Amino acid sequence: MKIGIVLYPTYGGSGVVATELGKAMAEQGHCAHFISYKQPFRLNLLEKNIAYHEVLITDYPLFEYQPYELLLSSKLVEVVLREKLDILHVHYAIPHATAAFLAQQILKTKGIHIPFVTTLHGTDITLLGKDSSFEPAITFAINQSNAVTAVSESLKSDTLMYFDVQREIEVIPNFVCPDLYGRNGIPKNIKEEIAPNNEPILIHVSNFRKVKRVDDVIKVFAEISKKMNAKLLLVGEGPERHNVEDLARSMGLMDNIRFMGKIKETEGLLLISDLFLLTSEFESFGLAALEAMAAGLPVVSTNGGGLPEVNLHGETGFLCNVGDVEDMAQKCLEILSDKTLYDNMKKGVAKRAEHFSINKIQPMYTQLYNRLIHEHIS
Repeated sequence: MKIGIVLYPTYGGSGVVATELGKAMAEQGHCAHFISYKQPFRLNLLEKNIAYHEVLITDYPLFEYQPYELLLSSKLVEVVLREKLDILHVHYAIPHATAAFLAQQILKTKGIHIPFVTTLHGTDITLLGKDSSFEPAITFAINQSNAVTAVSESLKSDTLMYFDVQREIEVIPNFVCPDLYGRNGIPKNIKEEIAPNNEPILIHVSNFRKVKRVDDVIKVFAEISKKMNAKLLLVGEGPERHNVEDLARSMGLMDNIRFMGKIKETEGLLLISDLFLLTSEFESFGLAALEAMAAGLPVVSTNGGGLPEVNLHGETGFLCNVGDVEDMAQKCLEILSDKTLYDNMKKGVAKRAEHFSINKIQPMYTQLYNRLIHEHIS
């Protein structure tokens, strides 16, 4: 089949999931056509059965802000007609689902009937959903989609709470690609350079937005440092980066913290670390935690949103209340100080990561695509 994939091409989890899903479909002989304003950072255009179609942002003097939704709709119509796509899969309700609906209606006038799937990832529901000015458009986009998926039961529940949804929402969780986490080829000198005395390495990966509460990561690490020599890697960039760095400096922790900045592929840093720390106020799913598990790391996280569906308390790590830095620090120390517990949790995270392997999740999407295409043909 020929699949049009609409996504945000940046470093967020939705873009990673959309890209890896398309690549996996291409490996199975389907054609994946990625449509966005910029090439997704994980996309290799030299791979077989993959194409990228850029949505050109025009500089037209009439508009102070360019109408991306309309430009995207026009590009979708163009690609569907030229490439004879069978289905569209859009990630995020706004503006992608509304653009897909408009494209679908335009195509109907040309005798082309193409279904589209909308996958809800979180911010379009948990952030935009709380803004009443977006509610009518998001509700409409969800209800007009031919199928809707959410990445967790928590997100499905939130969607039904915030919007008057008149259709079924199917939960298809996020996934990891186990092949990315092979330990061969990771230079030992990297870990030795970061932790020369074999100190345990904690790691946090995020976009440094307020919802991630990265200042709590610093506070947790400060408590840990009172009892244990350790190192902390902070991976990512975002609006809170400066404030977090100031906090770490004011607490005298900078000698043991490294701000790594934005990194395309975090697998190598995860593989040399010992424990993943996630302090978010809310996560629709918690893909960063799952990626850490795929690298063999126990996870200490908050219990907001969909995190309890990923991080199993006492099996893959621990769950703590949002903002309870003392409890999070204690749980980190407990894991790092008890070899038996640590080894058991490493077995637990390996099993959990396998549960969310792309090899198990991709068939759910393939089945959904086939069903919708068949319904539209018949």
